[in-house]
Parts: sequence; structure tokens; C-alpha cells
Amino acid sequence: MARRPKREEHDNNERWMVSYADFITLLFAFFVVMYGISSVNEGKYRVFSVSMNRAFGSDGEANTESGTVRLTQDEMYFKSLVDRRNARLAEKQRKLDERMQKLLETLNVKLAGFVKNGQMTISQTTRGVVLEINASMLFKGGDANLQPQALGTLADVAKELATEDMAIEVQGHTDNLPISTPQFPSNWELSATRASSVVRLFIDHGVAAKRLTASGAADNIPLASNDTPEGRARNRRVTVTALTPEPQAETEAEKAANQ
Repeated sequence: MARRPKREEHDNNERWMVSYADFITLLFAFFVVMYGISSVNEGKYRVFSVSMNRAFGSDGEANTESGTVRLTQDEMYFKSLVDRRNARLAEKQRKLDERMQKLLETLNVKLAGFVKNGQMTISQTTRGVVLEINASMLFKGGDANLQPQALGTLADVAKELATEDMAIEVQGHTDNLPISTPQFPSNWELSATRASSVVRLFIDHGVAAKRLTASGAADNIPLASNDTPEGRARNRRVTVTALTPEPQAETEAEKAANQ
């Protein structure tokens, strides 16, 4: 009898898919378990969220989408601390706003004549009280020495600023006409030196030097077009900004007294 030929065995090149499928299944199970472990306690999260938003009732309860959550004594104490701190910060900010408003009103009264004839503008921005002085009132063309008639006016401004403690920025500005002299090779030097002249006068009249900074912007921050003589005259100016102070953080003694 003839022998049956032995069947040739073929390698299964796709056996790796079985191991791969097992691995993916185990990985999926792992992430499901990790998600279950990390699930947030919704009740505690809701209480914390409500307390941080200060949406509390007077009886120690907070309304949420799923009902009313009664706060613990610790949470009510935390809420009272937050409320008192916010009230103190709001009071400090109100006093700062009053100081800046008073300074604005005082300068408007002292310099009303110059404001009326267009030599100055006084305004209040988010940064502080801004006094813009036309350069023609302070300096001769191409010069950084203060004119005698400007000294008294700037001295009055300095006296008002000396009674405060906020930082003061003085910035010089020019038009776009180039200048090239041994003293001022460009408008950068001219604008910076003019700002420094005003700063020196402020120091001489009692403003603390550590509160002052001087800088020059040349013609890079125009208020009007430099295409006309009127526009160029408007751009030649010195800006004095009394910066609104940041509310001071509570000292340890204040914190202890307000507990």
C-alpha cells in the first residue's frame, strides 16, 4: 500500500492578533478601573463649589441644581472669613478710588486756566490720573531747559503730588520732525531729557525721588497726525501719570485682628 503523503503545515502569520486583542482588552479594563477610582464625590464637590462661589443662604444652606446642601460649621466659618476678607478688600479699593478722584479734582481746580486754554489736559484712566502738558508751555523748540514761566505751574503740580505716595511716571514726547544736534542726536534724547527736567523739578519741590521715573518715547505715541503743524504741536508734550496704587495685602497683625 502506498504511503499517504504527509500534509505540509503552514505557519499562521496572524497569531499575533490574539495577543494584541488580549492586550487591548486588559488595557481597557485598566482604564475603567482607574476612572472608577478617580471618580469625584459629587456631593462634596457640589458643597465646595458652592462655598467658593459664595452663594450661601443666611441659614447655612446653599441652593444647587439638585437641591439644598446644608453646610458644616467648618464650611460656614470658611465662608464668613472669605466674606469678611472680600469686604475689607472692597473697602480698601473704595478708599483708593476716592484718593485718585480727589487728586483729579484738585489738579483740575489748580490748573483750570491752563486746561481752558488748551495747554493741558487732565484725565483719569485705569492706570491713574494723567496730566498732559503741551511742550510749548515748558520748553523752547529743540531745547530741554524749562522756561521760567513754567516753573511756578510745575511747582504747584509738585506740591500736590508730594502729599501723596503713589508712583509717578513722567514721559516726554516729540513730533516726527528729525533733530540732530550735539546735545540731542535724535528725538529719543530730546524726549528723555525733557522728562528728566520735569522729574528734577518735582524732586526739588518735595516729591520723593524713589516715586519718580522718567522716560522718552520720541514720536512713537502720537495723539494727532504729524502731517499738519497743529498735529505736530499736539504731539509735542510731557505726560505726568500718578499711578493708582495696588491694594496692599493684609499684614499678619491685621489678619489676626480680623479673625
